[in-house]
Amino acid sequence: MAYVCWLFAAKRYPVPSKTTHNVLLEVAWTLIPVLILVAIAFPSLRLLYMSDDASDAEMTLKVTGHQWYWEYSYPDHGDFSFEAFMVPEDELLDGQRRLMDTDLPVVIPTGTKIRLLLTSDDVIHNWSVSEFGVRLDAVPGRLNEAPIMVPEGKEGTYYGFCSELCGKDHAYMPIMVKAVSKADFEIWVKNAQEEFALNNNNSAPTSDANIRTAWLLAAE
Repeated sequence: MAYVCWLFAAKRYPVPSKTTHNVLLEVAWTLIPVLILVAIAFPSLRLLYMSDDASDAEMTLKVTGHQWYWEYSYPDHGDFSFEAFMVPEDELLDGQRRLMDTDLPVVIPTGTKIRLLLTSDDVIHNWSVSEFGVRLDAVPGRLNEAPIMVPEGKEGTYYGFCSELCGKDHAYMPIMVKAVSKADFEIWVKNAQEEFALNNNNSAPTSDANIRTAWLLAAE
């Protein structure tokens, strides 16, 4: 803009051009951007496809939305599942975050490509964790898929929220994910399989307090 203002200043061109149409110029400024878009379309579409490809995933995590909590299943590790509820404000422990921590964390291994399968049991929810680059709808009656991977050395706790208006308690179904090393994940899986074996039989359930304690210890 500065160059154009200098080049076409009134003192340089006291008598402006009266040209109102230039077919060649109009064709050029239409065709050149089209050619640029066509040139970048092929690598862009390939990149978009690859970013959503979970065909070579090393494990699967199924996420089911409910009003108003999340249910997580590990079909590749004994097919156990659990439900994660937000910790009420009056039950928060030291270090826990208001409206963000859940009673049972989702645990995943670092350095592992994970296939997320999302669905819902009632209305449309949205599983959103910004650090994972995931913001995907959980729709009743269908499965949506997305890959995620936390790089090795990035162990820690990641938070997210439901990002689809799903009812009166929409704001109270946070997502809490603990990323641990592969070795720690294997230890955690063994503990989780024992604690949640009741999901696959008719055994009497362990108390919620015992389950929460075992999980928090296993995930540390």
